[in-house]
Amino acid sequence: MAFLTPWALLLLPLALLPFWLKGHQGKVYTWLEMMPEDKLSNRLNLAIKVVTALLLACIVIALANPRGHDEKVQRTGKGAQTVMVIDRSVSMDHPFTGDNSGNVAEIKSVAARRIITQFIDSRPNDMMGVVGFTNSALYGVKITTNRDAIHSAIVAATSPSLNQTNIGAGLTEGLGLFDKIENSGSRAIILLSDGAGKLSPRVKFLLSQRLKERKLSIYWIMLREPGEPSIFTKEVYEEDRVPNSIVLHKYFQSLGLKYNAYEAEDAESLQSAIRDIDSREKKTIKYTETIAGYDYSRVFIIITLILGLLILTIKNLKIHD
Repeated sequence: MAFLTPWALLLLPLALLPFWLKGHQGKVYTWLEMMPEDKLSNRLNLAIKVVTALLLACIVIALANPRGHDEKVQRTGKGAQTVMVIDRSVSMDHPFTGDNSGNVAEIKSVAARRIITQFIDSRPNDMMGVVGFTNSALYGVKITTNRDAIHSAIVAATSPSLNQTNIGAGLTEGLGLFDKIENSGSRAIILLSDGAGKLSPRVKFLLSQRLKERKLSIYWIMLREPGEPSIFTKEVYEEDRVPNSIVLHKYFQSLGLKYNAYEAEDAESLQSAIRDIDSREKKTIKYTETIAGYDYSRVFIIITLILGLLILTIKNLKIHD
């Protein structure tokens, strides 16, 4: 058994208070011999002190939050260890380019949150981590099976921030999450952005080394801005005028790793990209699930209530002549 707040155990001496305090006020008699010894009352008085001491001890132990030891269980399923690297720049709070029908398109961050959430819920065996980025990386959650933590991190990562897109920082932080967990046999990094900042030669070199060492699959979903050139274009640009998104696309292609890129101009195409990733990353994996230890504080709270009722019962006992 472990205690989450062990400092509360310092209050345990309070359990001795019933033996130190007097149970009732003294009375004056002219001659003590005229009062017969009341053995039953003395025993009940002692019982009340013992029960009160136990009650106080139970309260203190409950405050210390006793927990059983966590249990690690090896499981096998179909899925992957996946890290979502999500753009949090202000432009993600703009609507998709939409179509020519005149209808207002869905906000990109809202659509991303909705579709990614569905993706997460449809893959119960996946272990997922989340990183957001604007001018720097924002740690969301480590690679875990805890769906509540993952959902909270997705909400944070799809909220708008600064008007900058530092993809290098986001990818570097995302890669670091894989260092903290054993390889399950299938690993992927999913980059979701509506732009691509410029990567320095040093960042490219470091990312290349780390991506190859970990043998990660790379998926990039590009949410195109109005007027943004396609990353799949055949158009030839001058060397110093190549759009950053195309430079990043060619960089990923040059790594020799499993890489797939997608362009999304609306929620439907984003949904299609996520669906394709879902079909590609369904391998048999082994992973360790941590089951939290039993919460014993509830047991001590129940015991406290029972002891309180017992004290009330003893205090209200009456002997009729």
